[in-house]
Amino acid sequence: MSAALKVSIDGGPYALAAGSGPYGITAGADGALWFTAMTSGDLGRISVDGELSGWPSVGGAPSMIVTGPDNALWFTLNQGNAVGRLAPAEGITVRELPTAGAGPVGIAATHDDALWFTEILADKLGRIPMDEPIQEMELPGKPHGVVADPDDGVWVSLWGANQIARVSGDGAEVVTIDLPPGSEPHGLAIGPDGAAWVALESGYVLRMPT
Repeated sequence: MSAALKVSIDGGPYALAAGSGPYGITAGADGALWFTAMTSGDLGRISVDGELSGWPSVGGAPSMIVTGPDNALWFTLNQGNAVGRLAPAEGITVRELPTAGAGPVGIAATHDDALWFTEILADKLGRIPMDEPIQEMELPGKPHGVVADPDDGVWVSLWGANQIARVSGDGAEVVTIDLPPGSEPHGLAIGPDGAAWVALESGYVLRMPT
């Protein structure tokens, strides 16, 4: 990864190489933060003290990243049409998606030892059980963000359809909730009370009822 400069201390921010395009970030099992640099194709690590280090470039426009049930770092390769896994002691492995040109973006780890990810260009939602083949299901509306539901399954933002979907852990049940036209839902998070929150490009943050 290109050399980076820490530009302030005790709270950041920290500057990366020009044009690297930092995108996704997650807390790693090692106590540090791991992030993707979408433009440069790098994966980076930053300690809570601000020490930056990197990993050999993976290319393919790495986007969102999450710590998986196996404590490895899992990330989507938006232009590489794949999902990658980084275990620092083992290196990087990449799993190509069954659907060509799927454009994976969001990724989330669930309590049932699986990873879920969105395929925004293929209108699909993907699931990776540990050590099993990738599964895909149709979910029209340009799936973008995904977050694990504390009870079961995942919540997904359907950016192109102005909807939120809740998908059960086995994928058998899909419930969609319509949002106002032009909402353009993106990022998702689960609040302390277990409710799902979603950021709308239209300028609002929405809390889903529990």
